[in-house]
Amino acid sequence: MSASAHLGIDLAEYDARIRTFVPNYETMLGTAAAALRTAIRARAPLIVDLGIGTGGLSAACLEAMPRARVIGIDEDAEMLAAARARLGGRLRTAVHDSFERAAIPRCDAVVASLALHHIPTPARRVRLFRRLRAALGRGGVLVSADAHPSSHPRLLAAERATRMKNLQQTYTAAEARGFLRSWARDDHHVTLEDELALLRRAGFGVDIAWRWRVYTVIVARA
Repeated sequence: MSASAHLGIDLAEYDARIRTFVPNYETMLGTAAAALRTAIRARAPLIVDLGIGTGGLSAACLEAMPRARVIGIDEDAEMLAAARARLGGRLRTAVHDSFERAAIPRCDAVVASLALHHIPTPARRVRLFRRLRAALGRGGVLVSADAHPSSHPRLLAAERATRMKNLQQTYTAAEARGFLRSWARDDHHVTLEDELALLRRAGFGVDIAWRWRVYTVIVARA
């Protein structure tokens, strides 16, 4: 399924609509890029963007590190085309494949924005994290910006209510419920505690660069 079909929108609307779905979206991407710039050693890093989408996170990374080079991976051909149009020659390579299947080249950094929650099982997450750890080598950095809900039932209910309230600032209650039902079929969010544990199992050291409600920027050090 394409990203636009999953979200229930037209691709041309993506960059505008994602901001109505994810509060503080710009802040999250900017924080992820700034955290990468701080944590990375290379002055002209090679960055692999998993599920590059329209290139929002890559654009933020390139603004923070103008000498960086980007390889984008996405199984949605339309999204890759949008990333090419956005980034131009700054996108060194565009790989049309799932980031779980695609070869991950030796690189300085891996980034992902709202992408890793599409991996359905812990075993597959650990397998990917181990592949990324091997590709990064010592001193490499993985930065992931994603949603990690609470494990506490009452906190989880409050988070869902808050998400519904946020959507209703732009959409009707029926539209908001429809979005949530549609997304739940393909999204596999894990708690922050579980995500950190899986990253550690794969050999990463982990830090939290930013958290607002469920949205989190994780910095994992190889």
